[in-house]
Amino acid sequence: MPGTTPSRISRRTALRGVAVAGTAGIGLTACSTGTDSGAAAAPTAPVDLGKADEVPEGGAKLYKDEHVVVSRAEGGDYKAFSTICTHAGCPIAMLKGTELTCNCHGSKFDATTGKVLQSPATEPLEELSVKVEGGKIVAGPRQ
Repeated sequence: MPGTTPSRISRRTALRGVAVAGTAGIGLTACSTGTDSGAAAAPTAPVDLGKADEVPEGGAKLYKDEHVVVSRAEGGDYKAFSTICTHAGCPIAMLKGTELTCNCHGSKFDATTGKVLQSPATEPLEELSVKVEGGKIVAGPRQ
């Protein structure tokens, strides 16, 4: 149209748009479901976790490489749970006492029951089978 000036976007505005789009992509990646083929997973077969007496009575021990947490009740009974967060599939890498915290979005779980203590997760951790054989803990999928 005669007499109108075409709309121009400043370089600064364009760069801001690129930065926002990139940041949004990172945010979406962080909240992905973890179904990527390289995603962490709970054990699919029994794994030897080491000496049973390394898990304190009334406490828990995190096995980061195996994605397992094992707790031991005061009476000596052991329980094991997957440490793959049920919110977005992130591996949980922090245990304080018997409280697990997912570093992706802050979900918290009880290492003795697998129950959610703090959202955004709403589902408990997957319980695994666990037994002590020859003084060693063996954990794996429930059968």
